Amino acid sequence: MNMALWIVQGILGLGFIFSGWMKAFQYEQAKKSWPWASEVSRGLVFFIGILELVGVIGLIVPQATDIAPGLTPLAAIGLAVVVLLGAIFHIARKEYKQIGVNIVFLALAVFVAIGRF
Repeated sequence: MNMALWIVQGILGLGFIFSGWMKAFQYEQAKKSWPWASEVSRGLVFFIGILELVGVIGLIVPQATDIAPGLTPLAAIGLAVVVLLGAIFHIARKEYKQIGVNIVFLALAVFVAIGRF
């Protein structure tokens, strides 16, 4: 089970590093990749990106260092909230094709949260 959790944490980490970095530090590329990014404020896109990057740190570092490992499931819950809100945002915009990724990442984050509690 521990190995499965680490694999899922790695998948989540890579996905959120990619999307978080683009949202926080490559705004022009984010606008090209995600049409919604050009329709909301740059500050909101940056904020979401930073949340995702901080979430990745919380997802990996506490468990890997065994320093406050209780933060790992909390980070997973935080990331689950981010993707749930993203899914709701896409539903409101009738962007149903975009929701699949949100659902997968939500399920993976919930798996980590439950598995690490």
